[in-house]
Amino acid sequence: MSTERIATVVGDLIRRINDAIDEHEVTYDEYHAAMNYLIRLGEAGEWPLFLDVFFEHTVERLNQGEGGTIRGPYYVPDAPWLEHPYVLPQRDDEKGDVLILSGTVHSTGGRPVPGAVLDMWQADADTYYSNVQEGPPPFNLRGRMTADDNGEFEVRTIVPPSYHLPRGGPMEELLNAAGWHDFRPGHLHFVVSADGYEPLITQLYFEGDRYLDSDVASAVKPELVLGLRKHDSPEEMEARGLKKPFFTTTHEFRLKPQDG
Repeated sequence: MSTERIATVVGDLIRRINDAIDEHEVTYDEYHAAMNYLIRLGEAGEWPLFLDVFFEHTVERLNQGEGGTIRGPYYVPDAPWLEHPYVLPQRDDEKGDVLILSGTVHSTGGRPVPGAVLDMWQADADTYYSNVQEGPPPFNLRGRMTADDNGEFEVRTIVPPSYHLPRGGPMEELLNAAGWHDFRPGHLHFVVSADGYEPLITQLYFEGDRYLDSDVASAVKPELVLGLRKHDSPEEMEARGLKKPFFTTTHEFRLKPQDG
């Protein structure tokens, strides 16, 4: 960022915060409470969570447009490359309903994007993310895969649960003080990329989740909400090599060509 850009953006933020202080006649007690809160937020390591929950959706809207949404604080680089047929890494006794997601990666003009890379991650049925929270083994439910020559892909995972933000820290304290809930609807995370295209950061949600309309992170978009179809006949399960019912859904990712 240039000096001019920093002065413009940071200066405007400072002016707007001061305007809010003036408008709401903030007292010294409230000011010192806020200062101590921000110190504790940093000491608890929750600044990334705070920024992603309250501000990332606006940055995303300005920079990604249709089809994208926030990345969130739990992305981990260098997830393992998956072998076809694609199954996200998971424990032998992984909890949760089986989900088979199929779909395509197209350009915004409708052309298939062969070899597009899909970097995918999600929480487990107990709402924990591997590599950042205790419980799951490393890179559990995280993986990278490529679309085929027609831009098509299919991956097996589990239906993601809705979950609350980490509790016991400053973020929970703030949400409770304001009377706001701390839940996110269940979702799958993706970063979809290909040479010559802008990367797409997005999440997929599912019909029927009670938090779709009140996501604490304000990240849900109608075009990202998918329906689930249940398959519970012996024939369908056998055809998939499964011993229990499973769900299917589909989605089309659209990548924007890079300028020039």
